[in-house]
Amino acid sequence: MSKKTHIILVFVFIFLLQAVLLIAGSVTDQVGRTLVVPENPTRVIALAPSITEIIYDLGQEKRLVGVTQYSTYPSEAELLPRVGSYVRLDIEKIVALKPDLCLATKDGNPKHIVDKIVSLGIPVYVINPQNLQQIMDTITRLGSLLHAEQTAAALVSDMEKRIGQVQARVKNMPDRPRVFFQIDAEPLFSAGTDTFIHELIELAGGINTTAGEVSYPRYSWEDIIVLQPEIVLISSMAGGLAPEYLLNSWKKWNLLSAVKNDQIFVVDAELFDRPTPRLVNGLEVIAAIIHPELFIKSDQKLEE
Repeated sequence: MSKKTHIILVFVFIFLLQAVLLIAGSVTDQVGRTLVVPENPTRVIALAPSITEIIYDLGQEKRLVGVTQYSTYPSEAELLPRVGSYVRLDIEKIVALKPDLCLATKDGNPKHIVDKIVSLGIPVYVINPQNLQQIMDTITRLGSLLHAEQTAAALVSDMEKRIGQVQARVKNMPDRPRVFFQIDAEPLFSAGTDTFIHELIELAGGINTTAGEVSYPRYSWEDIIVLQPEIVLISSMAGGLAPEYLLNSWKKWNLLSAVKNDQIFVVDAELFDRPTPRLVNGLEVIAAIIHPELFIKSDQKLEE
């Protein structure tokens, strides 16, 4: 074999090897984008609090070098460097942390900012969970990216088991109470059909009184009197107001069935506002409120 032929073969080998590595690191994210990611990412930035939480759930927090504002769960996440809020990302801070992978969410992270990060040579994997099944898909995908497949599978299995237990208990209940979930206080906002809250209410054996095409519809007190909810769930973060104030704002409306029967509850907002495994905790809380006769008292503290 001539020296020239040998050199050509070496270059061909290197080219083929690089192609194989490229294919091995090529993935499709949850919005259908194909990108190349590191085989073993060690400097990850989570561009939303929900992503931070899932990474901790996967036991892969050692890979995190940055998170966004309000990444407060678990508490250890509060010690990590911030790169702005998930809707107002700071490009300079992101670049300064030298990430080898950013994990973004379609619901919140501005596309033009994600595109800018990509243009700087930093791979960005985008998630887009819209229901519980897609949250489980997100966990599986992130588990694969971060080499935590077994932990991801265990998390998904636990979620499926607990969701199934709730469904099994409520499936034969003839009574499905009408539920109003208050997200914000002034003005009053609730949750339409295309939301996690709607899915949780329905799975828990209730009827979402605000089901409809608008994701987060606004209501007046007169509207609510017409809706006549039998159970009212109030997010503990509604308007940043104290639970006592939130409860009292309802109790003066004694024309409502929920008020007359003392079925007004303040629930922990953190169990309902992020697409993470904790939504299943929220499901169990709602189910225990709607059908207390079917469920052992929830471990979650309900403020009444």
